[in-house]
Amino acid sequence: MKNRRPVTWRDQASITVRRKGRQVLRVSRKTFRYALVLCGAAGVALLSLAFARLAEMALEWNARWTQAAPWAALFVIPAAMAGLRWLTMKVAPLARGSGIPQVIAATSLPAPLAASGLVSLMQALWKIPLTALALLAGASVGREGPSVQVGAAAMLGWGRWWQERFGVRLRFRTSELIAAGAAGGLAAAFNTPLAGVVFAIEELGRSAEVRWNRLALSGVLASGFIALAIAGDNPYFHVAAKAGFAQGSWGWTLASGILNGALGGLFATMLLRGARGLAPARWRDWIDGHPIRVAAIAGVVVAVLGLLTGGATYGTGYAQTAALLNGQPIESAWFGIAKWLASVVSYVCGIPGGIFTPSLAIGAGIGDHIVQLAGPNADGRTLALVSMAAFLAAATQAPITASVVVMEMTRSQDLTFHLLMATLVASWVSRQFCPRPFYHAMALRFYQDATPSAGSRRGSQM
Repeated sequence: MKNRRPVTWRDQASITVRRKGRQVLRVSRKTFRYALVLCGAAGVALLSLAFARLAEMALEWNARWTQAAPWAALFVIPAAMAGLRWLTMKVAPLARGSGIPQVIAATSLPAPLAASGLVSLMQALWKIPLTALALLAGASVGREGPSVQVGAAAMLGWGRWWQERFGVRLRFRTSELIAAGAAGGLAAAFNTPLAGVVFAIEELGRSAEVRWNRLALSGVLASGFIALAIAGDNPYFHVAAKAGFAQGSWGWTLASGILNGALGGLFATMLLRGARGLAPARWRDWIDGHPIRVAAIAGVVVAVLGLLTGGATYGTGYAQTAALLNGQPIESAWFGIAKWLASVVSYVCGIPGGIFTPSLAIGAGIGDHIVQLAGPNADGRTLALVSMAAFLAAATQAPITASVVVMEMTRSQDLTFHLLMATLVASWVSRQFCPRPFYHAMALRFYQDATPSAGSRRGSQM
């Protein structure tokens, strides 16, 4: 047996230096990956803020022209919605509708297929001006769902650019990168970082393909906090005084959950059926062959509803919701039902635009209807707030997300328990009308469209 040379202090020092070097290299790589994710989150936040500003301008211009010439809506809105449908079919067919179903479907696709289709950066970038034009025209759509698709496309594009251009791998599954960008887009759109995380876990996390880690969740929070740093720590809805529960309001709160659950379940069912499914059987072939004319007819319906409500149903419904949350009356006594109809018609015609903010407006309007029945026994501001969360939960069947979104955007933490009660009831009632959650049912359709030969469901790492 050979004699071994004793280990000297120089040998020990050399071993220590090599070990420390490997540790520093590992830390440097992890820090670099973290920096890249934060840069991607910053890009998502900036895109969401720019989109928000463009949408606000579109809403302001819509209010001006509809007030200056209200009857012109009967001609402008049908023509605009028909034009938007044609343009969507030509340049961005996968940008139609909300954007959240596309993201959910993309988490189950391989990276190249997702990046060239459902969360293509070009498709997502088209969605920004198309949604803004829909708001300018007066369609009852929102920008938050589109912000989710834009955020997912931006984050995936960022990761693929580093990999293809410099050979840098972020060590993320494609589904994780898409989900982080999507949730970051929602967090930045609403100025609600916590809601972005909850949305990621409850809504996007239902997919078996999504596995969360600290770095991905950090990207979601970073998008929200960067948006807060730039836009200011301002709630999405400015509530002048805190709402409170009057004595005996619990019964009306429960009624709000039940009523919003039923209407939200029917809302989701009608969106899933689409224009073809809602029409008599003998008209369905004509609807399939004339999508642009269908959009024009939908525009006529939207314009008529707007005229009957003094323009209250145009756009997102933000102004009317803010008024109800502050106890101020709105012009139309049937705003909630009219907004419900306008949102269904705007969505099923196939133009880009989400249902998130319109759902909040519908819920606030339904809360106002309940107040008309309850009289002085219930606080109108509280029922508007609770109904907002309840209808959103019913439409999406994501009660925790709905509760946290409404709580965070109105700074109503003291009513969190009441929001949870109403959203859980509404979500349960909604399932009796629409057994499968709307976003996931639509995602299955997009997935089938994107994978005609079914392909691999597993995403690659980036």
